Amino acid sequence: MSTTGASADPLVTLGALPGVGAAVDSVRAAVDRVYGHRVMRRRSPEIASEAALRGARGSAALSGADWALEEVRRRTDFRGADTDDPARTVGAALRLTAEAGQLLSVWRQSPLRVLARLHLLAAADQDERVGRPRRAGEDVDDEFGELPLPDAQEMSGRLDGLSRLLVAGSSAPALVTAAVVHGELLALRPFASHNGLVARAAARVVLVGSGLDPKSVCPVEVGHAEQGRTAYLAALEDYVSGTSRGVASWIAHCGRAVELGARESTAVCEALQRGAA
Repeated sequence: MSTTGASADPLVTLGALPGVGAAVDSVRAAVDRVYGHRVMRRRSPEIASEAALRGARGSAALSGADWALEEVRRRTDFRGADTDDPARTVGAALRLTAEAGQLLSVWRQSPLRVLARLHLLAAADQDERVGRPRRAGEDVDDEFGELPLPDAQEMSGRLDGLSRLLVAGSSAPALVTAAVVHGELLALRPFASHNGLVARAAARVVLVGSGLDPKSVCPVEVGHAEQGRTAYLAALEDYVSGTSRGVASWIAHCGRAVELGARESTAVCEALQRGAA
């Protein structure tokens, strides 16, 4: 994570980077449009349920299981000895989106416990590496192999630093905090597997817990998937560069993803209003 200047709150410093303020304002306007829709006032649980499904589909697509939405809606065979890898990925994404909103109180006190829980949910097996950060010499099933992988010692130090920063709290905009959590977890890849799914679920927890999207109706994962994996990786490379411009670029990319997620749920609201969904 890169900072500029000597602010006691590095997230606030990142929020002051050129272009980030505009991204924050644009995100707030997009989220406000969803929450102001007349359907949201009467049917927000339905919107949240649909957002979770669509968010899971988007996150799974970014991890290589690019299924049609109706396929995700129809299928139930996400576990078992005969389950193929894409189905396992979709199942993991569904479990994470279903659980994320239940972890808010723990997140505020111990983000590392939540990350461990998210990894347990995603992996859903008895491997002794599941639910804890990787150790020296352990391999990573790495979908981001084109990026440098910090060794276990560096990873552990940065992960602890991120946790302390989150527990201390910040006045930075929710978008900035969520983007940093997302970017750091992808840069560090702290677990032996499923790091992309876990990072995106953690970003969702931040957006909900911060009050930006308290009902979890803006599926940011949809926005990342819509922009495409190539753009996702390019923005992540910008973040990993550690430059002010690179970090700002990543935050703006994450902001656009929130906007697209909000647009997705606005479309769902419009469909419900027409009686078509």
